[in-house]
Amino acid sequence: MIKSALISVGVVSVLVLGQLHAHDTWVQTNTNLVRIGDGVHIDLVLGNHGNDHRDFKIAGKLGIEKAVLKVHAPNGSAYDVKDRLADLGYAPKEGFWSTKFVAAEPGLYLVEHVVDQVVNHGMPVRSVKSGKTCFVVSKSLDDVPPSHPGFDQPLGHPLEIVPIANPVTPMGPDVAIRVQVLYKGKPLPDSRVSFIPRGATLAEGFDENFERRTTENGTASFTPREGNYYLVVVHHKTDEKGDDYESTSYAATLTVFVPDVCPCCGE
Repeated sequence: MIKSALISVGVVSVLVLGQLHAHDTWVQTNTNLVRIGDGVHIDLVLGNHGNDHRDFKIAGKLGIEKAVLKVHAPNGSAYDVKDRLADLGYAPKEGFWSTKFVAAEPGLYLVEHVVDQVVNHGMPVRSVKSGKTCFVVSKSLDDVPPSHPGFDQPLGHPLEIVPIANPVTPMGPDVAIRVQVLYKGKPLPDSRVSFIPRGATLAEGFDENFERRTTENGTASFTPREGNYYLVVVHHKTDEKGDDYESTSYAATLTVFVPDVCPCCGE
């Protein structure tokens, strides 16, 4: 259970109508580690359209008129912070949304968002997207504890990427990003998971350098060789139907900031 204190995590539950089924969404922070009292900037981004949803590029701006945005502190408290979002785009469909959180207590903070909507481009499809990212608040940047619980708690998304190793501490080059993919709460085997470095272009088809297939337990692991932002992406399509849609498409993302120097071990 995520525990501890006051501000800085986010839960974005978004139900919007629009032309978003061709894009993924994610949340990202400007850093993965701050001191108590420092601000963390959290971005809500729409993109990842090219190369079969395997790039790391912004592609439009998410409509948030009906969005719900909350902050979940490590102690489980929730805060509605939708009115803090700033539009960083010049035009209505350009840029992304961003907000600042100031943490009052130490611990691991988890940012999540969800988009659940029906879109129609010839055939109505239910599109369910979710995303996460984590950061740590520490009393000191020179003495960061390596253990911060809460990162591995499933949140109940229909399709969900759950870290099974802390994605913040320890973290750095040659530290594996280990995840489990859950579909309706159960492990999803043989699913493609992409670990996309920002600025990189994955090979067509299946890129063995940056992609993995999940095991029978739904797990996958990737070891970054250099510091960067990494977007972890998984998709799952089904023939599930409803009164107003003919099939269902799921997507989940996890954004991991890999520093060049581990924040807790200095290596």
